[in-house]
Amino acid sequence: MLHDPGSYSEPKIFESIELKENEKTVLRELGATIASIAALGVHKEKAELWRAMNDLESKRPMVWINEIPWHEMNVNDELTLRCEHPWARDLETTLRRTIYQWNHMRGDMVINDYIACPLVIHSTDFGIHEEVDVARTDDQNDIYSRHFHIQIEKMADVEKIKMPKVIHYEKATEASFHTMQELFKDIIDVRKEGQTHIWFTPWDYLIRWTGVQEAMIALVDDPDMVNAAVERMVDAWMVELDQFVEQNLLSLDCNNTRIGSGGYGYTSRLPGKPFDKDRVLPHNMWGCSNAQIFSEVSPDMHWEFAMRHDFRWLERWGMTYYGCCEPMQNKVHLLKKIPNLRKVSVSPWNNYQKILPALGGDYVASIKPNPAIFAEEGWNPKGAMETLQSALDAAEGKGHIEFIMKDISTVRYRPQLLWQWSELAMQLVEG
Repeated sequence: MLHDPGSYSEPKIFESIELKENEKTVLRELGATIASIAALGVHKEKAELWRAMNDLESKRPMVWINEIPWHEMNVNDELTLRCEHPWARDLETTLRRTIYQWNHMRGDMVINDYIACPLVIHSTDFGIHEEVDVARTDDQNDIYSRHFHIQIEKMADVEKIKMPKVIHYEKATEASFHTMQELFKDIIDVRKEGQTHIWFTPWDYLIRWTGVQEAMIALVDDPDMVNAAVERMVDAWMVELDQFVEQNLLSLDCNNTRIGSGGYGYTSRLPGKPFDKDRVLPHNMWGCSNAQIFSEVSPDMHWEFAMRHDFRWLERWGMTYYGCCEPMQNKVHLLKKIPNLRKVSVSPWNNYQKILPALGGDYVASIKPNPAIFAEEGWNPKGAMETLQSALDAAEGKGHIEFIMKDISTVRYRPQLLWQWSELAMQLVEG
């Protein structure tokens, strides 16, 4: 998603960007490093492997690491920022993290032969700002426990959910683009990039306003209110998407863009037809949805209070991805109702022996090994690989698999564990 619908933050707008010479030098050196990495032939090979998997013509399982605890990753100052200007620091962060991941935990990572200049787009909130009590164990970590204050309790409260407004700050985009062109001329290409894949998850935000336990009780005690709230959330996302289309702010994601909660979106089926390279539309792209909070909800309730509402959204896209943390092994029959579904999340809470044969060769299984292995006091690499092997065994060679290590809240300041996991996982899938 472009923004967090439950909160509001002012957009970062720089209509002029003045950098010091040392900042320019830092960014140019990083750009040159990216260019040298991108020139390697392996990226085309990896892109083809991702395409084959997403086209259900897999050559082998794919591996990628995402949602990394970057505050624990810095080794030998590889991630230490040298720039002072906030615009430059944001760009420097992106470049340093890309290089770091390539050097230490690349898996099947693909690096572009250009640097993206994101359009400066901002969307307003959905009308309700979450009110929350926070509990932290590490002040440097962006992941922390929250207790939400209830703001939607009855049918009348549903009207608190407002329709968002999307704004493209064109002058700020041009300032960024011009600065990047000047920085990287004769080094690496720069391309403008609009909104790519959109993270659509009404229930992730509804529970912040209704409370988790209260929402589950309301499924029985006040189903009309729950259905109205979900429908209102879908309305808000649809209004936002319409504005992306009207303002021509979408960009393709059938490339090394993350899709859903999984891996890359390479596929020969997209952008499909009709397609105008100067005006990307939703049917040229991937869509997604999930209802993570419904892990213990029955299939009938999952359909009634989540998936059937999602169809208005899902049918707008060329291909779709479903799921995140919620186990779906008892709900595969619901997944098969989604006509353009291609990838399904298989979280650690799924039974591999049940869900993988059920998915068979019809979908990509986006398998998420449990990141808790990195939080344990010891380190058991053999056990970590046995988990991956158990998934391969359950699929019996008939499935299409991506291993996505994500949701990594901590490695207890031992980044080398992630490096080792990446290396061992690649050894496993490459045979």
